[in-house]
Amino acid sequence: MVQFFIKGGIFMWPLLFALIAGVVIIIVKFWTLFRASINTKKFMKKLKESLTTGSLDGAVKLCESTRGPVAAILHAGLLRARRGIEYVEKSIEDAASLEMSFLERGMVWLATVVNVAPMLGFLGTVSGMIHAFEAIAKVGEVEPTLVASGISEALITTATGLAIAIPMQAFYNYFISKIDRLIIDMEESSTDMVETLTEMGISKEGKSSKLGEKVA
Repeated sequence: MVQFFIKGGIFMWPLLFALIAGVVIIIVKFWTLFRASINTKKFMKKLKESLTTGSLDGAVKLCESTRGPVAAILHAGLLRARRGIEYVEKSIEDAASLEMSFLERGMVWLATVVNVAPMLGFLGTVSGMIHAFEAIAKVGEVEPTLVASGISEALITTATGLAIAIPMQAFYNYFISKIDRLIIDMEESSTDMVETLTEMGISKEGKSSKLGEKVA
């Protein structure tokens, strides 16, 4: 592998950096999305049970003890439940924007690795061909031994760039699908909770027929 790396020329160094950066981002995103994923249906069932029994504080504590963006945005909304349904919706929207930004963090850099790695490989290809033609120009005739190193450099960098970009693209697509799923869960859960609060009779002013209180 060391000889393979040396034969690839100077452009193998930025390709190595791109590989390391991509692997680090992938590991971090795997951990982040794993922590963000929960059993949304089970969580919402418990949350609605707490709300329908009039235990708003219990619902808040449930959200506090549950990890992930779904619980985070619902927690933000429940903290404003006594002020009215409009405050709940606004709090959920603000929290959702922050959570989406957190989920998408690092994706731009992973996409950059996917796009840059093949271009670095092709740039190494051009560099290798230039070296091959320079060797021909010095001797004045084409000899396989003279151009072999240049062509080898060209093929190695191209293969390395593609070998980095292809799996990175697959991981990128996987992460995008996971993030989209989490966003859908956030939208469905927030809508479900708002409907539950509305059914409880919480008005714009924060009155609730089931909670039997009004806290401005």
